[in-house]
Amino acid sequence: MDITHIWFILVAFFFVGYFVLDGFDFGVGMCLPLLGKDDTDRRVMINTIGPVWDLNETWVIVAGAVLFAAFPEWYASVFSGFYLPLLLILLALILRGVSFEYRHQRKHPEWARRFDLMIIVGSVVPAFLWGVAFANIVRGLPMDADHNVQANLLDLLNPYALLGGVTLLLLCLLHGAIFIALKTTGEIRGRARSLVSKAALPTIVVAAGFLVWTVIMHSGIGHIAWVVGLAGLAALALVAAVVFNGLGREG
Repeated sequence: MDITHIWFILVAFFFVGYFVLDGFDFGVGMCLPLLGKDDTDRRVMINTIGPVWDLNETWVIVAGAVLFAAFPEWYASVFSGFYLPLLLILLALILRGVSFEYRHQRKHPEWARRFDLMIIVGSVVPAFLWGVAFANIVRGLPMDADHNVQANLLDLLNPYALLGGVTLLLLCLLHGAIFIALKTTGEIRGRARSLVSKAALPTIVVAAGFLVWTVIMHSGIGHIAWVVGLAGLAALALVAAVVFNGLGREG
């Protein structure tokens, strides 16, 4: 293993850490209209991520910094090729952050509903677009001799990438519901566990389809065993999370 592989592992580590930790933040935001019957319920759910949501977002900043330091050409190509999706992600994250900080300062119910809507949008949009972006990276992007990505927005929204976006969206929703069940009690916890049970099957089916498509697409590479192994590990982790939720052991 040379220094290049070590940097690749570091980049992967920080991005995986970001999606694991900010993933349940996105999921909690998506769960607001599904689990919150009133403002009190929604406030309880938001409070579950209140102390950690901003810290979790630093993982993507560190990941980007490591990517820039280790692979500047890759960084430049990816960020220029995904300029519009990344801009939309940034705007959505800003909306979400502002809503978290100012929601409790406005006591009027109408303002609370507006901030809740911005939290929902600021959770759905990044989760979906991150899935689209990374699915395109896994699929491969056309590049010219100067390493510029030769793809427009419609090229990025190909069927495989859209499936990747839906997969990450559902995974974040499931992750957030499990996190709410872990951090709350009473009716909210019961509704969260019920949502996990309902969302489990479509999430597993969609994720399995994405993993199978990924394995088939890369079946000709030399390290297919690693691809199959990682896909199997991801599938096992997803099924285990659902099973433990059913047993009431979310943690």
